Amino acid sequence: MGQEIAGANFVSKDFARFRKHLADETQRLEQRFANTLQQQDIRYAGLELEAWLIDQTMYPAPINDAFLSILHDPMANAELAKFNIEFNTEPLPLTHDCLSRLHRQLQNAWSNASQQAQKLDSELLMTGILATLEQHDLNPLNMSDMNRYRALNEQILASRGQPVRLDITGEDHLKLSHNDVMLESAATSLQLHTQIPLTIAHHFYNASIMASAAVVAVSANSPFLFGHSLWQETRIPLFEQAIESGGFDGASHGPVKRVSFGSDYARHSIFECFQENLDHFPVLLPVDLGEATDALEYLRLHNGTIWRWNRPIVGFSGDKPHVRVEHRTPAAGPTVSDMMANAAFYYGLSHAFCDRLIARGVELSFADARDNFYKAARYGLDAHIVDLNGQHQRIQKYILDELLPLAAQGLDKLNIEDAEKQHYLSIIETRVEKHQTGSDWQRAFINKHGKDFQKLTRQYLFHQQQGEVVSEWPI
Repeated sequence: MGQEIAGANFVSKDFARFRKHLADETQRLEQRFANTLQQQDIRYAGLELEAWLIDQTMYPAPINDAFLSILHDPMANAELAKFNIEFNTEPLPLTHDCLSRLHRQLQNAWSNASQQAQKLDSELLMTGILATLEQHDLNPLNMSDMNRYRALNEQILASRGQPVRLDITGEDHLKLSHNDVMLESAATSLQLHTQIPLTIAHHFYNASIMASAAVVAVSANSPFLFGHSLWQETRIPLFEQAIESGGFDGASHGPVKRVSFGSDYARHSIFECFQENLDHFPVLLPVDLGEATDALEYLRLHNGTIWRWNRPIVGFSGDKPHVRVEHRTPAAGPTVSDMMANAAFYYGLSHAFCDRLIARGVELSFADARDNFYKAARYGLDAHIVDLNGQHQRIQKYILDELLPLAAQGLDKLNIEDAEKQHYLSIIETRVEKHQTGSDWQRAFINKHGKDFQKLTRQYLFHQQQGEVVSEWPI
C-alpha cells in the first residue's frame, strides 16, 4: 500500500479486469518460483517506523504535508492520517555490524526529522497508540490527501456494508462505532523486514509466526485508547477490527480476514500465501496497471491490501524476484535503542526457530502459536503460553530462560558481532527482568498520577528525547 494510485472511483468491470490480471500474475509467480535455482544465502534486513506528529499540548498535529515539504527526505512518507508519518531504512546484509548500521540510519533520520518538526512548533513521537488521541481526531478531514487512502476507505466500508465497530475488553471495556477506516491510523508500528532465500522462505515465515508472541510481549507499548486501559498491545485488536473485512461470500464473516494472524503455516512453499490471496480475498483497489507482466504489479498491489501480522512480500533484485517477510507485531517506540533491541531479538529468534524447523519440523501447532500471540498481546509479560515442548509457562520466564539464549544462537549463526549481540539482547533481558515495557511504564505512570494523559505524554516525550531505554525510565 505504499504506492499512490491514479483514481479512487471504480465500477464493476474494473474489478473483473483486475482479477483477471491478478490470476495471470499469480500463475506467473508460481512458475518463476518453480524455475528459481538455489539462491546465494545472503539475508537482508530493513525497518519501517510509523510515528506521530503532535503539537505543544501533546495532541495530534495534522501537518504531515507541511512537515514533508521541509523535511525533503525520500525515505519519509505520509501515512493514512495527516498526523502520522513513516520512515524507512535502506536494507543491509543481515550480518556483522548490521544492527548498529541500521540503528545509525534510523537515529539520524529521526534526529533530523525531530528538528524539522520543531520548526513547525510540533514534536515527533514514537509510540504504539498516542495516549491523548480522541475519537473525533479520527475524521476524514484528517485523512492524508492521497487517492489510495480515499479509495481504501470507500472499498473497505463497501465490503463491510456497515460502520466499523470496536469491541475490546481489557482492564476496561471499550465499545464504539466509527464511520470510516481512520481508526486504523491510531495504531503505529515498527515493521521488520527480512529478505531470505526462496528455498527456505516458508520455513522462515513459519518461524516468524512462532516468534510473534515473544516479540509482541517484549515490545508492548499501546495500553490506552480513548482513555481506556485495554490490552498491553491494544494495536492488535484495534487494527484487526478497524479494517475488519473478510474473504469471498460466506468467508466474509469467517476466520479468513484481511488483518489477521494468518490461517495456517506455509506447508511446502511461501507461494501458498499468494495463492490464498487470490482464492480468498476480493480485490479492493482495482486500478488499471496495464497488462499483466512479470513485474507482478497487480499481485503486489493486491498483497498490499492484506495485512497478515507476518506478511510475505515479493520484491525484485534486478529482474529476479525475491521474498521478504514483513514482521508487523512490534509497536513503535519507546526509543530508537529499544526498537533496535526489539529488532535484534526478532532477527535472532526467528532465524534460530527457522534452523530448528528445518532440522526438526514443526514443534508448535499453528493454533498454539496463534493463541500465544493473542495472549501475549493482551497480557504482555504476564501471559501464560505453550512452549515448544507443549508445556504451559509464563512468557516472562520463558523469554529469560529459553528464548533469549535461542536469539543469541540465531545472531551467532548470522555472524552478528558479539558486542552488538550482547548490547541489544541485554536491553531486552533487563526490560523483561524488570517487567518494564513501554506499556508497563505507561500504566504505572497513570496508576501513580491519575488519568492525566497530557502529563503522561509529556513525560514520555521527555524520556524519549533523552534516549535512555524504557527499562530505566522512572515513574
